[in-house]
Amino acid sequence: MSSSDKWEVYQDKAGEHRWRRTASNGNIVGAACEGYKNKSDCVANAERHGMDGNPKGLGGKDKWEFYEDNKGEHRWRRTASNGEKVGASSEGYSGKSDCEANATRNGYSS
Repeated sequence: MSSSDKWEVYQDKAGEHRWRRTASNGNIVGAACEGYKNKSDCVANAERHGMDGNPKGLGGKDKWEFYEDNKGEHRWRRTASNGEKVGASSEGYSGKSDCEANATRNGYSS
């Protein structure tokens, strides 16, 4: 996980709360998969992905899935134990190792 990443919690055009994580080179390396009505729910999801070091230890039982999309690019998605999708790669990666590195940045451990 990179400590130089910038975290941003903001309201989208629909008035829902979202988060995004930006690397020092300006690339978005993580983002909310959905909008949240309550800012606290959005912050909890961001923490699950490493914001503030995940102080509550959220997501320890999450299921991680790695797959190839229709373009043949590697992606990941994260599902909570209740079946809710709580994260996904914000882009496809040509190499599986790059995809896994992005997942690790967002809380995955093999």
